[in-house]
Formats: sequence, C-alpha cells, structure tokens
Amino acid sequence: MFAGKNVHVTAVRKKDGSLDYLEVPKKVIPWVQTLKKIPFIRGIVGIIESSAKGAQHLNFSAESFAEQEGEDADSAKKEEKPGFFSNISMILGVAVVGVISFLFGKFVFTLVPAVIEQFLFQNVFSNQFLHNLIEGVIKIILLVGYIYFISLTPMIRRLFQYHGAEHKVISAYEAGVELTVSNVQKFNTLHYRCGSSFIVFTVLIGVVIYSFLHYDGYVERIVQRLILLPVVIGVSYEVLRFTNSLREVPVLRYLGYPGLWLQLLTTKEPEDSQVEVSIASFNRMREAEQRILEGRA
Repeated sequence: MFAGKNVHVTAVRKKDGSLDYLEVPKKVIPWVQTLKKIPFIRGIVGIIESSAKGAQHLNFSAESFAEQEGEDADSAKKEEKPGFFSNISMILGVAVVGVISFLFGKFVFTLVPAVIEQFLFQNVFSNQFLHNLIEGVIKIILLVGYIYFISLTPMIRRLFQYHGAEHKVISAYEAGVELTVSNVQKFNTLHYRCGSSFIVFTVLIGVVIYSFLHYDGYVERIVQRLILLPVVIGVSYEVLRFTNSLREVPVLRYLGYPGLWLQLLTTKEPEDSQVEVSIASFNRMREAEQRILEGRA
C-alpha cells in the first residue's frame, strides 16, 4: 500500500499474472484536519487513521486471495451485489476493527510488561526509575519476541517482504532513479519514515514519561499507564517527526537507529515479483494523484 496526499493505493497480483488495485481517496473532514495540525494531538489522530486505512487495505488483499483460492467463488455468484449503504457499513466495520485491534495491542503491550515487572521485582528494590526501566526492557523483549515468532509463519513473512519492497521503492524514488526492478532491488529495506520506528519510540518515551510520576501500589501503576497512553503516543509521534528532520545531520541521525533496528524484523528482502507489484502500486498512486489534481484544475 502506498499513501499519496489525496489517495491510498494497494496492488494485488492475481494467479493469471494481472494486477488488481484498490484506490481509496482521502476524505477531507474539517475537524479532523484541524486536529492533525495540533502538536501532540495529531499523532493520536494519525495513528487511528492509519490503523483504519491499513485494515481496509489488508482486508482487500485477503479477499482477493480468498477469491483466487475459490473459497468465495460460488457464494459470490449466488449473492447479489451489496448496495451503497451495505458497502459503507462493511468499510466502516473493517476500519473499526483495525482501530480496535491497534488499541487492544497497545493496551496489551502497555499492561502486560507492567504486570510482569511488578510480579518479579516489586520486593527486590524500591527505586521506581529502575522499575520503569526494567518494565521498558520487558516490553521491548516481548515486542521483539512477538514480531520474530509471527515472522516465522509463511503469511507474515510474505507480508514483511512486501513491506521491504515498499521501502525499497520509496527509497529509489527519493533517490531519483528510474523505478525498475533491478534499480529498486539495489536499495535497503530499511526506511526512517516507518511505523516500526514509532513503535520503538512509544516504548522509550514511555519509560521517560513514567519516570516523572510516583505511584503507590500495583493498581495505581496500571491506572497511570492507561491514562498516560494517549500522552505517550502523542509525544512519541512528535519525537519521531523531530528525528526524521535530523536524519541528514551526521551525528543526530543516529537518534532514528532504534526504529531502523526493529525494521530488521518487520521487513524482509523481497523477491523480484514482489518489487514489481510495489512499483506498480506506487505508479498507480502517482497516476491517481495526477487525475485528482487535473480534476480540480
């Protein structure tokens, strides 16, 4: 999936070699656009929006795969095409599931490390900064372990290969080279502006923010984590934007390295056919952007 200023595009290769596309124009909602201009608030809005869009595009890919496998072929012939309101409901349902999944994941990776640390180390020492630091280490271990083990499954590995292909295409485009498979494959699968970097920053920033607060007991600690979750997300987004702006500065560019290290797990070297699909998706996005601009002229 590639996101332009006005449209999101996903490409899926069919068994016959042809490509199927999903183009989703960005809807301009005035109050959402206003929120996205406010520091610390825009990060929360952006993450929720990305989760909803990502779920919609993943659902499109899954449905395309199912159709190719023939799982829905018979039922698709028998059922009538859904009406306008049915389509809207389906899209909203997928978007809501995507947002809920993201929030659930954040709750799990916020609360479980705190519970584990409290259980193992509550009576070992009293320094709360050390407790917060160990909690952060446990969170990183759980996160890395989770990503590593799911990456062993064929489906997720393939998804991570496409993730790597997307990064290669973007890097090639930013370098100004022609988007051919051979050219794109020369680039790295890692990229500064990736959601993986954001995940790492939420862990690191969380340790810092929690260190400024005192808690009395297990329950208060958990409540603090839940209440501060939007704050951690908002601050992490701003820090990520800041580090991205410094990536060309020789020394300060290392601030973005923790996110790049996590991408060693969330991206894999893609096959030429996967790069070809990513190039097609990116070009389709640029064509769609051009059509929209011409339509507004």
